[in-house]
Amino acid sequence: DTYERTLLVDGESATIILIDMWENKGEHGWLQEHCMQVGDAYLIVYSITDRASFERASELRIQLRRARQTEDIPIILVGNKSDLVRCREVSVSEGRACAVVFDCKFIETSAAVQHNVKELFEGIVRQVRLRRDSKEKNEKRLAYQKRRESIPKKARRFWGKIVAKKNKNMAFKLKSKSCHDLSVL
Repeated sequence: DTYERTLLVDGESATIILIDMWENKGEHGWLQEHCMQVGDAYLIVYSITDRASFERASELRIQLRRARQTEDIPIILVGNKSDLVRCREVSVSEGRACAVVFDCKFIETSAAVQHNVKELFEGIVRQVRLRRDSKEKNEKRLAYQKRRESIPKKARRFWGKIVAKKNKNMAFKLKSKSCHDLSVL
């Protein structure tokens, strides 16, 4: 199955073409091999309610690493069906740990209720642009994002810094920018 979607990310239009090759492995193995060679980015999606799909996602990531081992290709591990909490078989921490091991980003989504779906697509576009475009162009994009920050967000950030000066524990958290939180795109 192929899906095409156009969206506006950081003031620039982007078209994403998604090729769902998961189910076609048996009958169209050549398609999966071809996609592993030509894709600009990859979303490896598993269901948080199905441990077997999580394990297959790990296998697919290993195959992808073998196929494109010398290239720095954006990959996002996606735990879908986050709305089905009672049926969860794969924890958030397991997903994050897997992403750390495989050196990729991680996010949980729910396609049914559109939770984090927009953020996922915007994140994959940003990851492709970061690797493809020049440093100067990426800095302009970052400046554009900062200009678009709303006044309430700026106010919260400002007050957070003032409060942090009085509370040493909070000040440490503000200064510490951990790279272990891969859930943020």
